[in-house]
Amino acid sequence: MAGVFRTARDARRETEVVVVRVEAGGVVGRGECVPYARYGETTASVLASIDAASRGESLTAGAAREAWEAAHLDVEARRTGVPVYERLGLARPRPVQTAWSLGIDTPEAVAGKARERRGWGTLKVKVDAESALAVVEAVRAAAPDSRLIVDANEGFSPDDWRQVAPRLAELGVSLVEQPLAVGDDAVLRELRPVPVCADESVHTAEDVPGLRDRYDAVNIKLGKTGGLREGLRLAAAARAAGMQVMVGCQVCTSLGLAPAVLVAQGAEWVDLDGPLLLARDREGGLRYDGDRVSPADGGFWGG
Repeated sequence: MAGVFRTARDARRETEVVVVRVEAGGVVGRGECVPYARYGETTASVLASIDAASRGESLTAGAAREAWEAAHLDVEARRTGVPVYERLGLARPRPVQTAWSLGIDTPEAVAGKARERRGWGTLKVKVDAESALAVVEAVRAAAPDSRLIVDANEGFSPDDWRQVAPRLAELGVSLVEQPLAVGDDAVLRELRPVPVCADESVHTAEDVPGLRDRYDAVNIKLGKTGGLREGLRLAAAARAAGMQVMVGCQVCTSLGLAPAVLVAQGAEWVDLDGPLLLARDREGGLRYDGDRVSPADGGFWGG
């Protein structure tokens, strides 16, 4: 990492990725994922799943299938000359506007980082229950014109939410990500002064019908869905249910995010700043110009 990045769940100084390489006819395709401890994944378990897939076993939604599918899509695009987006019936991807994520720190420190990104259209503020309001107030003062996403990573209790939610609305917060733990979010049926986005509560399209009474948006991460195809299915299911779409990421390199750019086309919320939080990214990856992120060249991933 370029520095320590803190959330309500942990403090990260590095990120460990798993890369799948698939060869067909002398052509190599690649895919990348990040094992996510929140869902019981480890590097060892993801590698074991990939090994099982190489022997013909099917993969369930999760990080292993994300990288496995991405590598196969990549090698097929290289082998045939047909880009992934075209093969899946999608329009050619265009640049999208991404949020910039601010990790947990003192209100003064987070406000200082927000001022450095004042020209960004959207800032995503990681918070814990204890300092949430102080941090958001400081960021709002430092970046009065930016849309604010507040991400609690399941860190609020129902009582915390009752106290904090009205003030977040007053501060003009545009979206709150997963404020309460999965299974402990019934209060959202009665109190939602700010639009709320499901993150840990949603993995695949099958989850959408059970979320509509508590959430206004879904955060699509390909490590949760198990790959690009299911990510597109989840986006379609959310829109059919009248929900907004956010496309998010783990902290990974551009190789892990290149497929997510395809899902992000037309999304109301995009959070694909993961490579910017690294000390270095892969050569030839996604291109960032301020808060605009452009797809990688076809030679990097996906044709």
